[in-house]
Amino acid sequence: MGSQSMAKTWFLLASMVGWLIVGAALMYLFPAIADGLVASDLTHRWMATLALSGYKPALGWGGGGLALILTVAGNWLWYQTFEGKR
Repeated sequence: MGSQSMAKTWFLLASMVGWLIVGAALMYLFPAIADGLVASDLTHRWMATLALSGYKPALGWGGGGLALILTVAGNWLWYQTFEGKR
């Protein structure tokens, strides 16, 4: 079995956290996405009810988008800089 550097281990952990945040943002955005795609009375009522409790899809778009950008940029930087060079 091979070994990997401590830097690669930390990179993989950070990358996993980034993708988990992106996935959580997508789950948070599901009602807004469903309302945009289906746009039925049920989804409009769903969004109105969620808005009463403080649901703000902009948080998911901003946080998830930022996490996606940082994760993809970090992955790109890692593979351009370190991967394959030993």
